[in-house]
Amino acid sequence: MSFGTAEYKRRIRKTKERMAAEGVEVLLITDPANMNYLSGYDAWSFYVHQMLVIINEDEQPLWIGRGMDRNAARVTTWLYDENIIPYPDDYVQSDTKHPMDFVACILTQIGQGNRSIGVEMESYYFTAKCYGQLLKGLPNATFKDATLLVNWVRIVKSNAEIDYMKRAAVIVEKAMMDGIGLIKEGVRECDVAAKIFHTQITGTEEFGGDYPAIMPLLPSGDKNSTPHLTWTDKRYKRGDAVILELAGCYKRYHSPLARTVNIGQPNDAFITLSNLVVEGLNACIDMIKPGIYCEEIEETWRKAIEKSGIMKDSRLGYSMGLNYPPDWGEHTASIRKGDKTLLQPNMTFHLIPGIWLDQYGFEASESIRITETGCETFAKLQRELFITDEILAKNETQT
Repeated sequence: MSFGTAEYKRRIRKTKERMAAEGVEVLLITDPANMNYLSGYDAWSFYVHQMLVIINEDEQPLWIGRGMDRNAARVTTWLYDENIIPYPDDYVQSDTKHPMDFVACILTQIGQGNRSIGVEMESYYFTAKCYGQLLKGLPNATFKDATLLVNWVRIVKSNAEIDYMKRAAVIVEKAMMDGIGLIKEGVRECDVAAKIFHTQITGTEEFGGDYPAIMPLLPSGDKNSTPHLTWTDKRYKRGDAVILELAGCYKRYHSPLARTVNIGQPNDAFITLSNLVVEGLNACIDMIKPGIYCEEIEETWRKAIEKSGIMKDSRLGYSMGLNYPPDWGEHTASIRKGDKTLLQPNMTFHLIPGIWLDQYGFEASESIRITETGCETFAKLQRELFITDEILAKNETQT
């Protein structure tokens, strides 16, 4: 397990407090990050249906999943063997049976069929079919939407979680510089992605890395006006600007980071845009502290860039940390106008004030931790537009 049993029991207790406040007696958790957070369960098995069941009177959760994944629950969790309940393999991707039929049967057998049951309605891993089968199998239950119940418990990290994110930051710094160092005219995008992947997984001599929840995002050239593209086998050209958004990951805890590099000398408009984004990012980092609202950070950003006449419609950042594909965000607090989430020490955010115009874009981001008096960035990489000619000249001088 990534943490001791006492840590998991503390998390279960806080989850039950929130369940009681929301009138939920039984909580069905299908988000693999929430399953990991409360039990330690860690396997690439979320492509089939599985869940953790929290019953308000019971000390331990139940794990219900595919039979061949039973031993993964034994190996990675703090659960007693009798709390690990496998379903037969003929429930997997069947036209006649569904894993939620099995879940409904188990809940009925243990006397939970007529209770208030919370389900994660907005989870990537809980389908309309899942909900329909539970309704059919548990006709006497009352269902409630408990999508973000555990996510909000996760938003304030323990010191041990922060330590994992600091390790992830060491990895992402290394991966970022390895990727930037390889980018030059004639190099293939896929070779840069491969170099980044290698560093993300090998990590350092002291600790290795996990697979991140999001692949390296590497839009370049005429595609860098949009943030969420990966890579092709195209070769870079002189004049291309390349955005790199990636994360280090350690024991499923992420530290995302974004930087932008230009192959050759950028034009004046691109330099102006990069300076604007970095100036706004710095202004936000300087003012962040506990006791303010998320929306106050966005207001600082908006005022810092208003002289340019550029508007950023998308949010400025979001809470993040523990997660699985397809996202490292926690889906709770967002740094945007109207978000009244009050910042507390050990909350963690990805602050990503990228600007994407019609023809080009620039990103520079930081993963941050709210401290007792302000905030700190997990990574310590310079915030600037990286220029390949300058990097090459610097390397030649050093050698």
